[in-house]
Amino acid sequence: MDVLCQAKSGMGKTAVFVLSTLQQIEPVAGQVAALVLCHTRELAYQICHEFERFSTYLPDIKVAVFYGGVNIKVHKDLLKNECPHIVVGTPGRILALTRDKDLSLKNVRHFILDECDKMLESLDMRRDVQEIFKMTPHDKQVMMFSATLSKEIRPVCKKFMQDPMEIYVDDEAKLTLHGLVQHYIKLSELEKNRKLNDLLDALDFNQVVIFVKSVNRAAELNKLLVECNFPSICIHSGMSQEERLTRYKNFKEGHKRILVATDLVGRGIDIERVNIVINYDMPDSADTYLHRVGRAGRFGTKGLAITFVSSTSDSDVLNQVQERFEVDIKELPEQIDTSTYSKKLPTMQCYMTEALVHNSLLS
Repeated sequence: MDVLCQAKSGMGKTAVFVLSTLQQIEPVAGQVAALVLCHTRELAYQICHEFERFSTYLPDIKVAVFYGGVNIKVHKDLLKNECPHIVVGTPGRILALTRDKDLSLKNVRHFILDECDKMLESLDMRRDVQEIFKMTPHDKQVMMFSATLSKEIRPVCKKFMQDPMEIYVDDEAKLTLHGLVQHYIKLSELEKNRKLNDLLDALDFNQVVIFVKSVNRAAELNKLLVECNFPSICIHSGMSQEERLTRYKNFKEGHKRILVATDLVGRGIDIERVNIVINYDMPDSADTYLHRVGRAGRFGTKGLAITFVSSTSDSDVLNQVQERFEVDIKELPEQIDTSTYSKKLPTMQCYMTEALVHNSLLS
């Protein structure tokens, strides 16, 4: 059965399609049985890691990840000598490999899009996804997932499907994370650096992600934080793929406690120690805000989101967020109770229990 699924950030969507795919797959040597597409290299790497983690006791299943920034010959050799059963990748690289006849999709039984709205809203990426889709068999399971599925994008998703099971959160107030405390600070552009410095000194954080609006701002802010002796690292699209991945691993493994980033890591990226997100620059939309702050407070843990508001347009986006998700975001108080954002909620459910897939997903 095809599945179109919306669920709030950090509640186990990846585990759902990883477990359901591994449950159903029947590995045949030299044949790709499942294809997972996503919009960034970091997310592709993370999804591949989850497949490897959950397939520890399934030694016959091979998984591989393919994305740009890596010499394509490396990928061609891998496909030729050790063809995986599950392929995870970004559309550009997957399309290049299929066009060159190095990657055959004729045996694909499971076609999955993660962050499907992001992938299908962009016409260029949608075109790539459609071309890849046409290379797969007609008879297959299609699954698509995102925290944000607008009524406008749903018909586009369904064009890839046959009578799908549709799971939506039509009450958008339910998309906000229960354990996430959200505040804003009104200040001028010139006051941002000083305020950020004060916050990082005052707040009790495991790890924090600071979002900015451009590559240059990410690099400059990170440089400033390092000069102030904060354990900071940055990731943005201006870096080589090898550098991006090395920095992502360093942060995920806890070697650095502060990550300055663009929206490159605003969706899907799951780093369990992150308990604070700071919007140094306001996101461009309510959807982007929801995805960004969803990096903290994941899966029933507590978290804190602080947004800098320095212009009328910033205020407009904040108002849209409050109206759409029915959340009251108050100004950051002088003192904030550490217990509201630094410990796990007592009602946190077991990860595997939450990730269990409804039987009909497996049929």
